[in-house]
Amino acid sequence: MPVSNATITAINGIVVGHVTDTTHLTGVTVIRFGSEGARAAVSVQGAAPGTRETDLLEPGNLVEKVHALVLSGGSAYGLDAATGVMAALESEGIGLPVFDGVVVPIVPAAVLFDLQVGSSAVRPSDGWGRLAAEEANSQPVLSGNVGAGTGATVGKLLGPSSVTKGGLGNALIELDSGIKVSALVAVNAVGEVVDSSTGETIAGVRSEKPGNYESAVDIALNSQSAKPLIGTNTTIGVVVTNAQLTTTQLKKIANMAHDGLARAVRPVHTQFDGDTMFAMSMPDSAQSGESVAESLLNTVGIAAAKVMELAIIDAVKSAESLGGVIASCDWAKK
Repeated sequence: MPVSNATITAINGIVVGHVTDTTHLTGVTVIRFGSEGARAAVSVQGAAPGTRETDLLEPGNLVEKVHALVLSGGSAYGLDAATGVMAALESEGIGLPVFDGVVVPIVPAAVLFDLQVGSSAVRPSDGWGRLAAEEANSQPVLSGNVGAGTGATVGKLLGPSSVTKGGLGNALIELDSGIKVSALVAVNAVGEVVDSSTGETIAGVRSEKPGNYESAVDIALNSQSAKPLIGTNTTIGVVVTNAQLTTTQLKKIANMAHDGLARAVRPVHTQFDGDTMFAMSMPDSAQSGESVAESLLNTVGIAAAKVMELAIIDAVKSAESLGGVIASCDWAKK
C-alpha cells in the first residue's frame, strides 16, 4: 500500500512551515517538535557552515532537547529567522523553563547561500521565521521550490551560467518494527547530484549539449581555475525518527546521514560547502521507553543514510525552473 505521507510530518507531533519567495528566490523552512521538544544532535562536515546553537547539541552538554529547527536561505543573514521562531514559541509558552513564567525556546538553525540568484538584498528575516512557525502544520511537506530550497542550485564548478536548480527534498522509510526514519533536506551543492542506483547524473554542471552534464568530479580534479567563492554552497538537512535515541546515539545517526549525502552529491564536504546534518528523536507512545539497542541503532543509521540520499534526489527531481535557473526536468527535455 502506498505511503500517504512520506515526509517528516508522518512522525507524530512534527509540524512544518515555510515562507517561500519565488520573486527574490529565497525562503525559510521551520520544523517544530511539539511543546516538549525533541532530543537532538548535529554533524557538520562541510568547511564553510553557517549555523546557530549547534555547540549546544554535542553529547554531554546540559540541554538535550530542541523545540524547533530552522533551515534557511540568505546565507548568514538567514540566521535571523531563528529569532522570529523563538518569539513565536515564547508567545505560546514553549521553551526551556528557566524560572517562573520565563522560557527560552531552543532553536538551532543552519543556512545556505542563495544570494547569487534572485535579489541579494532580500533575505529571510525574523518576521519570516515567526510566520513560518505560526503557520506550521502536519500536512505532507512539499518538495522542490519551497522554503529553504527556493533559491538553491547545484553544479557550480563552472559558474552560474551552467548550474541546475536545487530545492527541498523529502523521504521516509518505515521499518518492520514500526520505527520511522525520515529526512528533509535543502540541496544547494557545489557538486552534482547522482542517482546511485543507476549511476546517472540527474542534476549538476550543464554541458553545452542540451540534456547532458559535465562531470563535476573531473572538473574539480583537472581545473585549478574552478574556484567557487567560499560559502556559496551547502546542503543542510535533518533526519528524524520516532525511535527512542540518546544524544550520543543521535550523533552517530547524524554522522551516518552524511553517508547518504556522499552517495548522492559528488564532490561533497569541500572547502566550499557548509554541509550540516541534524538528527532528531521524537518517539511516539509505541516507541517510547528504553533507548534502542546497538544492533537496532545500526539499522536506524543505515536507514538515515538511505532516506537522506533519496531526499536529495527528490529535491532536484521536484524542482522547477525558476528565475532563469534551469531545472533538471526541463534540461532533460532539451
